[in-house]
Order: sequence, then C-alpha cells, then structure tokens
Amino acid sequence: MKKKILSLLFAFAFLFARADEGMWLLYMLGDKTYNDMVKRGLKLSKEQLYSLNKSSLKDAIIIFGGGCTGEIVSKEGLIFTNHHCGYGAIAAASTVEKNYLRNGFWAKSKAEEIPAASLSVQFLVRIDDVTKEIEASLQGLSGAERNAKLQTVSAAIAKKTVEGTNLEARVMPFFKNNQYLVFVYERYRDIRLVGTPPESIGKFGGDTDNWEWPRHTGDFSVFRVYMSKDGKPAEYAADNVPLKPKYYLNVSTKGVKDGDFSMILGYPGGTERYETSFGVKIKTEIENPAIVNLRDERLKLMFNEMKKSDAVRLQLASSYAGIANYWKFFDGERKQLLMYDVYGQKKTEEEKFVKWAVGKSEYDDLFDKYDQIYKAWWPYTKHRTYINEGILGSPLAAYTSSLQALERTLTKKNPSASKEEVNKVMESMTRSRGIFLSNENKPSDQNILAAMCKMFHTDIDASQHPVDFYNQLSARYGDLHDEATYKKYAADVFSTTMIFDDVKWNAFIAKPDSATLQNDPAYRYVMTFIKNYGKYQPKFIDFTNQKNDLARIYMKGILEMNKGKALYPDANFTMRLSTGNVKSYRPRDAVFYDYVTTMGGVMQKYVPGDYEFDLPKELIEAVNKKDYGIYKDARTNDLVVGFITTNDITGGNSGSPVLNANGELIGLAFDGNYEALSHKIAFDKDLNRTICVDIRYVLWCIDKLGGAKNIISELTLK
Repeated sequence: MKKKILSLLFAFAFLFARADEGMWLLYMLGDKTYNDMVKRGLKLSKEQLYSLNKSSLKDAIIIFGGGCTGEIVSKEGLIFTNHHCGYGAIAAASTVEKNYLRNGFWAKSKAEEIPAASLSVQFLVRIDDVTKEIEASLQGLSGAERNAKLQTVSAAIAKKTVEGTNLEARVMPFFKNNQYLVFVYERYRDIRLVGTPPESIGKFGGDTDNWEWPRHTGDFSVFRVYMSKDGKPAEYAADNVPLKPKYYLNVSTKGVKDGDFSMILGYPGGTERYETSFGVKIKTEIENPAIVNLRDERLKLMFNEMKKSDAVRLQLASSYAGIANYWKFFDGERKQLLMYDVYGQKKTEEEKFVKWAVGKSEYDDLFDKYDQIYKAWWPYTKHRTYINEGILGSPLAAYTSSLQALERTLTKKNPSASKEEVNKVMESMTRSRGIFLSNENKPSDQNILAAMCKMFHTDIDASQHPVDFYNQLSARYGDLHDEATYKKYAADVFSTTMIFDDVKWNAFIAKPDSATLQNDPAYRYVMTFIKNYGKYQPKFIDFTNQKNDLARIYMKGILEMNKGKALYPDANFTMRLSTGNVKSYRPRDAVFYDYVTTMGGVMQKYVPGDYEFDLPKELIEAVNKKDYGIYKDARTNDLVVGFITTNDITGGNSGSPVLNANGELIGLAFDGNYEALSHKIAFDKDLNRTICVDIRYVLWCIDKLGGAKNIISELTLK
C-alpha cells in the first residue's frame, strides 16, 4: 500500500517549488524530494520519518484536541503543545480559588495530574488511497448531485475501513477533489493536565504581540495521555496507566544558530494556495473587513466586562482569546494581500493558464464562468458574514439557534408518534442549556446582541433586512440610528427569555410546544435573521457547488500544465512536513530582526500590573539571580525565549514540534509573522517566518519556576 500511495502522489511532486515553501505529505517523499532535504541538512532516513511497519517520527505527532498539534516527548505519554492549545482545558480546571490560568500549575506526581474531560488526542495509524473507487462513483455528476454522492460514498468507505475496530477513518480530498485518501486514526480520551506556566508567561504580550516578531511568549503547556491497563484507548478511569508510545521525541538543549536546518511536523488546518483572483478580491473587499469590524466590537464589549473582576476574566478568557487571535489575522491578511498585489499575481497566473489551455475544450470559458458565479453571489456575501460573525456572535443567539432541532421535532404532523424523540431532544437541550449558562456572561452578551443588531441594520442593504423587524423595533424602542434603542431591546430579550428563567424553562420542559418556543424573545430574535437569510442560502449553496466544480477543473489543468514540477496539496488538517532554516530577516528598509529573542527582551517589555506585559514574581527573582543553569545560550549569554524559522505552516500547526536535522525537539511552533499574513493564499519566500518558543525556555520554566524536576527527568535530553 505504501508503494501505491507513493507512486500516485510522486507524480505530482518531484522537487520543492521554492526553498521552504510547501506543506508536504510524508507519504510523497520521493528520492529527489528526500535528497533535497538531505542536501539541506537532514540526517534521518525516509523510514525514520515515516514507516508503516516500524515506529517512526510520525508516531510521535498527534492531533491535540480539535484543532492543534502536539508531540509525545517521553516513554510515559507526556505531551508538549502550546499554551493556547491547552487554554480551554486549563481554564476549565481553574476556579477563582485555584486559578491555574493566572498562577500556573505543576503536577509533582502523576497522582496530582488533572483530568481534562473535554480533551482527546489522535494518532495517525495509516492511509489508503481511494481515488479510483470514489471517482468511479462520481462519473458524470456535478454540482449538488456530485457533492451529495461524494458524502455518501466517503462515509461508506470510512465505515468499511474501520469496521470491527475502535479506530476512526476520514476520507480527505486533495488537489481540489482530484484525489482522495482515507486517513485512519486511533483516539485516546483520557488526557490529563500535567503543567502550565502562568498566563503572564504563556500569553505574554497578549493581543499587542499577537502575530508579531520580536516575540517573547512562553506558549507551551504539558499534558499526558493515558490508556487502560490492557493497553487500549479508554475513557477516564482512576486506574488507567500512562500510554506506552510507539515513538517519542528526544529533546535537544544545544540551541539554534542562524542558518540551522529546521523541520516541522504537524496538522496545518487549511490553505488556499490555488485560490483564484476572484476569491482574493471578495476576501479583501468584503469578507475580511466585515469579520474584522464585527470581531473588533465583540472584543471591546467582552474586555469591558473582563476588566471588572478576575471571575469574569476567567469566565471569558478562552472565548476572548479565540476571537482575538483571528481578528488580527483577518486584518493583517487583507493588508498583506493588498500590499503585495496578490490579486494581480493571480491574474497573471490565470492569463498564463488561458494561453496554455488554447485548444483544450475542457477549459473553455473557465474564467468567464468564475466571473459569472462571483457576480451572482457578490451582493449577499456581507449578509452571510454578518449572520455568522455578527448575529450568531452573541452567545445567547448562538445557543438559541441550536433549538431549531427542537422546533422541527415539535412541529411534526404526528407529534404523538414522536414523543420519545421529543424527550430525547429535550434532554439534550437541557444539558446544553446547563453548559451554556455555566459559560454565559450576561452583561457582555447583552451588549453584544445590541451592537450586532445595530451593525446589521447599518451595514447590510435594507432590501436584505428581515421584513418589518426593524420597523417594529423602531416603533417600540425608538430611533434606529440611536445605540440606546438596541440596548433597550436587548435588555428586554435578556429579561424575558425562558433561557435564563428556570421557572419558565421547567414549565416548557414539562409541556413542550412549538408556540412557546417560537414566541420566546431570544429564539424569535435569532430565527428572524436565520429564516430571513434562508432566502439567500440557496444562492450560496449554488455558488459553492459551482465554484467547487470549477476549482476541480482548474486544478486538474494546473497539474497538467505543471507536469513534473513541484505541486503540493492545500493544507486540510492532515499530517504535513515542512522544511526550512532558522533565519533572521529584514522586513523593511533599515530594519533588521535577529533570529532569537532573549530574557533581556522580556524584561524590556515588562510592565508591572499590565494586562498583557506583567510577569510572575518568581520569574523576576530568577532573572535577577541569572539562574539559567544549563539552559543559558552561549552566544547571547542569556536565556533564549523564542526563535524564527522559514518553515511553511498555518493554523493547526500550533503546538507542532520544531526539529533539528537529527529529529530532536528544539522548539514549539506557535505563530506566524505579521509581514507574511497572506500565507494562507500566497507564500512569501523572503518574509515568511514561523515563530517558535525555544525548548530551553520551556525546560527552564518547568525546572526553575515550576520546580517540576519530575517532568524534566522523564525527558531524554540531548
């Protein structure tokens, strides 16, 4: 099977396109590609990188949670990942009295490790190529019909692949649905928190430093994966034992120097490197500006409440961090796409394609068709964004929108026949309500609902507004241009909805009926916008299906036009390898950025009591003593905190191991630099940098600040 996969994928990639660009499937490492890596410094054999029959580097790399990467670093299942990847679990384990986000946490024994009920990790077991099987079932199909058939066939293949096992399988498309592979995983659900630095280290610099270099963030956390006594994946149980992994990473304390070979393995979430000029234009002119404006307002309203107490800050911390992270990304991405004229670059590529495609009828009028579908969807793009990021940006609105399933059940023609179904849905809704209420901060949410309602009225074309909704709002609450109008309306929604009223909710549970649900003010509010958008949803579905068909044809042509050249598939949260070098850079005239940051830089940024730049007193004391031990860097005569490489990564790579030529851990990837935020669509070979926390800083924090020498003793240090 390995040879079959290699031969198929190798046809698409002989050499690296440009040094450092590319997120490569390990299974497509042909001789030329591998030899290029060796010339650049790699010391490992192909079998050491990836093997189906023996333990290899890939067996140490895990999917951590729902969207990050982690790595196994000990023979007892110890996991390193980013602090922001473990953030939700750390927050869930914290209380006001035991605030691990603020103060940090270090288990001095396995008995002290804290179960993280919401977490799981997945190990890649194998892949199978299923392209021929899927393509045979899709012959002659297009649009919605093709997509529906693809979903059915993929689900059947995934089910068959793991039938009779406890494994999971997912069929993944590559090269815009020109190729399909099924990935088989083994999931472990007993994950426990072992250690985390205080938030003032793990999130040092906050939103100000997000996506920026120089960076001084200790973005790491430590977990452990457990198994049953008989060596199987299992739910949490007190008598479970630490995992005995197939492979774990050695840790290098040698440090890095400018030019060193670097390698990153992980699960990049998504790129659109083969996006068209049409996609770039709609992103820069409509989608990104809308997202940035809406998130900016939500963050401001959340932060106003978070400043008031530690309890609120803890309650909203995880949600705030998630919204803030990509607020800055979407803003920076748009600016970089415009600055480097990526639209113009895409137009040039498309013009070359048109010249190549002359006489090839399959590609006739391809870009005219693109033009037509984008023009048809363009007027409704902002509306869709304002629903997802605006109206549903209110946690109350987002939760009540989930009650649609209940409404559908209650409005069936024969309700008596579905009594059992109603009860099941009601039980599910009650559980989800409990989770929602435990996380809900009413003051910030009420202000968000008011603000989002107003922004929709102001920014979305009046012809697309819900019929009579704003007229009724004006008649009851006042001027639609006045912020107070929306605040009064939001206050009414929050004070009268049954979601916050146990008496009303329990009465509804005892005797559920569709009229009560439909007349609830919170449900009526969100469904007014959702049902109104329903008029435009078919247009989006039609647009998406047509775009997918065109993208598949365009990608097929690109592969034909570039036969024998390096082409890598877009990232899609499957394991990828990228290679690069530790490297300084010059982002603009007269500005030079070194390849490392140090503790000296941390102290220069330190602002006592500041939300983003405060530091724990233990760190200050250790720095004053210059207590760096074996972790001190010889070149700088300081403790190195972070470094940068030219590796090609994206979201999902957070927590990925940064490895040296020997496959030893030298750092954890956690961010990209602002100058290259166009990287999802266009890789910049000169400015792209991956920001990494130096493993020596990680070890120093664990050892000197946490006093967790038990963790250090588990590692194999080189």
